[in-house]
Amino acid sequence: MKPVKVVLSNDYQLVLRGLVALLAPHSDLVEVVEVSTGTDFVPEADVILFDTFGRLPDKDEKLRAVVTANPKAKIVVYSWETYPPEVAHEHGAVGWIGKGVSGEELAERLVEVHQAEGSDSFTMKADGDPKPDEATMADWPGREQGLSPREGEILGMICHGLTNEEIAARSFLSINTIKTYIRTAYRKIGATSRPQAILWGVDHGLRGEGSIEP
Repeated sequence: MKPVKVVLSNDYQLVLRGLVALLAPHSDLVEVVEVSTGTDFVPEADVILFDTFGRLPDKDEKLRAVVTANPKAKIVVYSWETYPPEVAHEHGAVGWIGKGVSGEELAERLVEVHQAEGSDSFTMKADGDPKPDEATMADWPGREQGLSPREGEILGMICHGLTNEEIAARSFLSINTIKTYIRTAYRKIGATSRPQAILWGVDHGLRGEGSIEP
C-alpha cells in the first residue's frame, strides 16, 4: 500500500514543523506532501490535517475555506476538546482527532480516514496533554519557555485582542479555567499585565502567520 498523501495546515510554522517531526517516523503510512499556513494546497493530497492551534471554533472561516478549496481531499481536524468534533463536522471536516494520541496512532487514523468510503464522520478522542515522549517530538509557540500547548494557545488568542470572556465563550471553557491558564502562563513568561504578555507573545511568534477573527 502506498503511503497516504497528507497536507498539514496551521497558522504557525513552528507547529507545522512539529507535526512533520511527529509523523516522520511513520513514512510507511503517510507522506507529508505540503505544509502551509494558507488554504489552497497541492491537488494530489488525499487528506488535509487541520491543526487548530491558536484557532477558535466559532465561525472558523479558514476551515470552511480549506474545505471549499480542496473538494477532493478529506479534511481532518486535529485539536483539543475546546474545538469539539461536532463543530469541526459542521464546518465540513470529515474527521476529528484529539491531541494526545501518539504519532503512530495519528498516522494510522489518517490512513483509516483515507480508506473510509463516503464522507462518514470520524472521531478519535484522547484525554490530557501529550505524553512526555511525544511532546519532545512536537512543538508549539512558547514551548521553549515552558508553556503548555493550551497556555500557548490562550496567549495567542490574547495577542489577537480577545478578552477573557471571548476566549471562554468560544473555547468552551469556564472563565475561571481561562484565568487559571493565564495566571500560570504569565508566571512562566514573567508578565504582570496583559500589555506585557502581548508584547512577549509578539516577540515569541504567538501571532502566527495566519489570523484569528475576533
